[in-house]
Amino acid sequence: MSRYVKDLENDDRAKKFDIKMRQNNEIKKILSNLGSIEYLGEIMVVKIEIALNRETSVSRKAQVQSREQSNINNMTMNIEIKIDINMKKYSSDMICLIDERVVVVEWCDKINLLNSDGKLQQQLPIPDGAYCITQINQNTIAITYPKTGHIQIFNMENETVTKVITLDIPCYGLSFSNNSLAVGLRDDEIRIIDLEGNTLNSIQVQSKSALFNLVYSNDRVIYSDEVGKAVYCVDGSGKQIWQYTQDLTGPRGLCIDTYGNIIVADGRSDRIIEISKDGQNSKVLICEEDELKCPWCICFKQNENSGFICNINATYLAKFILSSGKFSMIF
Repeated sequence: MSRYVKDLENDDRAKKFDIKMRQNNEIKKILSNLGSIEYLGEIMVVKIEIALNRETSVSRKAQVQSREQSNINNMTMNIEIKIDINMKKYSSDMICLIDERVVVVEWCDKINLLNSDGKLQQQLPIPDGAYCITQINQNTIAITYPKTGHIQIFNMENETVTKVITLDIPCYGLSFSNNSLAVGLRDDEIRIIDLEGNTLNSIQVQSKSALFNLVYSNDRVIYSDEVGKAVYCVDGSGKQIWQYTQDLTGPRGLCIDTYGNIIVADGRSDRIIEISKDGQNSKVLICEEDELKCPWCICFKQNENSGFICNINATYLAKFILSSGKFSMIF
C-alpha cells in the first residue's frame, strides 16, 4: 500500500485539473458562416499539485498497549532473579532510579545505592535517620526524616543536600508528581507541597497506621493502612474515591504499573496483590508458595514493566517482570 501511494506522486492521475472555456466574441458571425469556422474558443488546462497524505495504518501507533482496556485478570508477575543483599536493618522504602539503579532505605537509618544487579555501590553521604524516598529528576531525590520532621532534597551527582524543607511534624511516606511532593504526616494528613516547601494542599485522612507508604499520581493519592488492613484512594479535596479491604492482612509498599493499577506488598501474608485503578477488582500475583517471605517494599520501572521487591529484613532483592498476558492494538 505504501509503495502504491509513492508511485502516485509521479502519476498525472494524482493531479487535479480545472478545465475553463472562453467564448469567442464573434460567435454569431461564426454560426452564420460555419464554412469559415476555424475555432470556437480556447481551452485552457490549469494543473494544480495536490499534496498526498501518505499516512497509512502501518505508519501510525501500531502495537501499543491500551491503558483503558487492560484486564487485571490477565496480569502475571514472574520472579526473574532473587539476590541476597543482607543489610543490617529493616527496610522502610525502595525506589527504582531512572538510570536503573535501586535505592533501599534502612529503617530510620542509612540509604543504600545498589546497581541493577543488586550489588551495593555506596551508602549515600547524608545524615542517618531517613525513612522514605522519591525521585524528582535524573539526579535529584527527596527523603523524609520522621524524627526531625523535615525533608531533604539531595543531588546524587554532586552528593550534596541542596535544600531542607522543615515541617516540624513527623513525616513518613513521600511521592513526587506534577512538580510537587505528597508527604504523609502522622496518621491524619497528606500534605501537597512544592519544591520550595510551600503548602499547595492539605488532605485530611483517617488511618489506623502512620502514613508510611503512599503514591501520588494524576491528582490522586493512594495510601496503605497496615493496621487497618486497607488501601485507600483519595482526591485532592480528601474525598475518598475507593477503599480496598479484601483479604489484606498488612499492606505496606505500593507502586503503580503502566496501566495505573496499584501493586501492593501485603507483607504479613507473603503476597503481592494488584488492585485495579478503580479499586473494584484485584488479583494475587505472588503468594507464599513463591517463597518471597515478608515482601515489604516494592518499586516499578515503567519503561520496562519490571521492578524490585525487598523484604522487611532487607535480606533479599527480587527482580520481577510484569506482563498483561493479552493486550489490545491501537491503529
